[in-house]
Amino acid sequence: MADHQEASVTLPSDPASVSTARRYVADVLAEWGLPGEAETADTVRLIVSELATNAVQHTFGQSPTFTVDVRLERDEQLRIGVTDSHPRWPQRLPAAVQQDNGRGMVIIRWLTAECGGRLSVTPTAEGGKTVWIALPWTVPVQT
Repeated sequence: MADHQEASVTLPSDPASVSTARRYVADVLAEWGLPGEAETADTVRLIVSELATNAVQHTFGQSPTFTVDVRLERDEQLRIGVTDSHPRWPQRLPAAVQQDNGRGMVIIRWLTAECGGRLSVTPTAEGGKTVWIALPWTVPVQT
């Protein structure tokens, strides 16, 4: 396998794009050797769903599209980023806040940590942001 592989897709900020993003990432990871039934694949699908949902719901129509980047670095680390053009960064809600939504980042942080990964947010040159997750790549190298 190559030292570095990457793929990306840009989708409209529409609720229907969430499932498209999830399917896209699952297909890319399957090409790279991650079986669709693997526990890691389920975790990644859920994380991508949450990140894409955030990009659609929390940009308040100010980001007409969002981009999903998938990178595999030296068969060691999987990085997935979701970029939108809205300037507001994700915020943690106080634990006492009772509401039906707004827990996506809590879920993403927990799932990422459970897999031994990390979450970060970086600004884009255009004034938006990318929310990145980095996970150890646990798929055996195919020879």
